[in-house]
Amino acid sequence: MADKTDFKKTLDAYRARQGRFRLLDVPDLRYLMVDGHGDPNTSPVFAGAVEALYPVAYKLKFASRLELGRDYVVPPLEGLWWAEDMDSFTSARDKSRWEWTLMIMVPEWIGPDMFTAAVEQAGARNRPERLGDVRLEALSEGRCVQTLHVGPFDEEAEVLARLHREFIPGSGLRMAGRHHEIYLSDFRRTAPGKRRTVLRQPVAPAAPDA
Repeated sequence: MADKTDFKKTLDAYRARQGRFRLLDVPDLRYLMVDGHGDPNTSPVFAGAVEALYPVAYKLKFASRLELGRDYVVPPLEGLWWAEDMDSFTSARDKSRWEWTLMIMVPEWIGPDMFTAAVEQAGARNRPERLGDVRLEALSEGRCVQTLHVGPFDEEAEVLARLHREFIPGSGLRMAGRHHEIYLSDFRRTAPGKRRTVLRQPVAPAAPDA
């Protein structure tokens, strides 16, 4: 059996440092995804998305090890976040307006047939309510800027303000995609003050002045 791959160690896209904004090119990656709306702290839809993603992710891990001889650490939970008025996300923090997609990355060697089988197996016993909403989809982000936030989620606003209003325009860039978070710490088990979260924003060159 080959060594177990840990993508947090092998993929540059999972690396970030607190207090530093870093530009990087993120490769196209595939994810298990579930969409939702509303406050993640109170919405049963959010909890249901988490409960649907993990069983499929682990079924795929076990299938990869048994069928392909390729073992890996299940990657961390991730999320795309946005709102019709982005101020409700970055500054006002009006969580009732938030849209989101929760995700877990899937290795490139996992095929559609393995995904279908994993969903069926995950639903064989104690079927998660939102299992039917899980899909396998590629995400193309390209050029991004990211940093590491340590602490409660509600303290991200200051970091995001510096990222969106200072670093990105100051680098001749503009925001070009959805805010992306990578939860290096399991927020279900980690105290808020110790949570480690990668904050990522896809960017593109700013339009030249008219």
